[in-house]
Amino acid sequence: MTEIESTEPTPAGGDPKELKLWSTLLHLSLLAGLIIPLGGLIVPVVIYILKKDELPGLEPHWHVVLNWLISALIYFVVCFILFIVVIGVFLMWALGLLCLIFPIIGAIKANDGQVWPYPLSIQFFGK
Repeated sequence: MTEIESTEPTPAGGDPKELKLWSTLLHLSLLAGLIIPLGGLIVPVVIYILKKDELPGLEPHWHVVLNWLISALIYFVVCFILFIVVIGVFLMWALGLLCLIFPIIGAIKANDGQVWPYPLSIQFFGK
């Protein structure tokens, strides 16, 4: 006799363990810029493009990451302009710390199965 493969549907977000893994990696991929120039911009996009059809539950995490990327770029431009009045130096340090801390917290929350919107992130995408 032959074995019949299980054809049970997966949850709406795909395999929960795989979703947790890839959502965690998506948040941590923002830190790729510490190793590869522009890696923090390119790696999250590549992860999302490769996994979006396989794991539809990845989309809320993608929106959080994308909102933060755009927000951080806007904050960077403002800080750069404020370098003229010296306060931009301190704001740039604060932004650098937030760009390090927020993805780590987001990855921990994603590993717990939660979508954590980054504080100070402007909502361009998602709810």
